[in-house]
Amino acid sequence: MTRAAQALFVVAAVVLWVASRMTWVQVSSFDGLGQPKTATLTGADWSTALIPLALLVLAAAVAALAVHGWPLRLLALLIAVASAGMGYLGMSLWAVKDVAVRAADLAEVPLAQLTATSRSYGGAVLTLVAAVCALAGAVLLMRSANSAKRGIAGRYAAPAARRDAVKSENSDEPMSERMLWDALDEGQDPTGDGGDQRQ
Repeated sequence: MTRAAQALFVVAAVVLWVASRMTWVQVSSFDGLGQPKTATLTGADWSTALIPLALLVLAAAVAALAVHGWPLRLLALLIAVASAGMGYLGMSLWAVKDVAVRAADLAEVPLAQLTATSRSYGGAVLTLVAAVCALAGAVLLMRSANSAKRGIAGRYAAPAARRDAVKSENSDEPMSERMLWDALDEGQDPTGDGGDQRQ
């Protein structure tokens, strides 16, 4: 599951980078002297957090190899929060009723010279796709951390508990050599019914 989560994080980072290069808003202006001008605002211009978020999920893909236990769960939680931020950035292009004021400010065009603005939703859609990928990766990473915790708990269980667990799962299979030695160490007869013990 960790590998799948890492792959989703890498996909999310690449998609965010592509979204940051795409056109989000176009600004048309006319100063009354020359020709009308059109300025293009990319995703990185409109939402400056896109690149940092892409770097964050890419770093998480690498960090997932190095951390285990509660740090891995903390990393999964951090990416889940970051995915919510990505979703907000993507939805903001639809949510804002009038982008003219902000677009003019970002394009450094006086509001009096602004003639029109138009939105391109491709980058915002990709940002939402990246948010879904990052969230799915965070869920897989959390599940991977929980599975690893259960595996470690089972590995360090007492010999008798290990033997009982294996017996309950494979009641018809013979005991392993390790289980035989554990039983002898506890003073039990592994060849009998388990009722004979040394006095």
